Amino acid sequence: MLSENNSSHRSDEELQKLTLGKLKPHNSYITLVEYDPNWPKLFEQEADRIRSILGNKTLQIEHVGSTSVPGLCAKPIIDMLLVVEDYADEPSYVPVLESAGYTLRIREPQWFEHRMFKGPDTDINLHVFSSGTPEIDRMLRFRDWLRSNESDREKYAQVKRSLAKNKWRHVQHYADAKTSIVQEIMERANANI
Repeated sequence: MLSENNSSHRSDEELQKLTLGKLKPHNSYITLVEYDPNWPKLFEQEADRIRSILGNKTLQIEHVGSTSVPGLCAKPIIDMLLVVEDYADEPSYVPVLESAGYTLRIREPQWFEHRMFKGPDTDINLHVFSSGTPEIDRMLRFRDWLRSNESDREKYAQVKRSLAKNKWRHVQHYADAKTSIVQEIMERANANI
């Protein structure tokens, strides 16, 4: 879920600059599956583990992304939002998470200083932001809107299914291609605040 506000395909070089470790091309279709009622349980297991690892450094932890929306197809990867006091204070949370098997894979300084970890066993994307970052509210508003708005949930699913039929060099290119539908849905969600 690297920044979804860039609809052009970023080059391998641009993506590698944000990636810790070697950037591996996807060069395939996107696998979408129907909603799985086990996804919230997987989220809770990971959330409990992260809370036990980080303690009071965990200011907020939320299930976000398509797996958090009942009835929505998704890549079978649990997206999680972790809010910490200061994302830039990596020594306060990165070593602890890494010692528990989490791997820091993305550092995106130009997009709210976003960090993203992969999990030790469950396939997750753990997105880390600082308290007060506007992206937190945007992610939660998008999730909550899709949970309550069947029409937009179905429109989003249709776009995802259509895009998934293409071969993508990087999964991020697929995410970037969803920008216009995400913006369209967010406009409606924001109008209903």
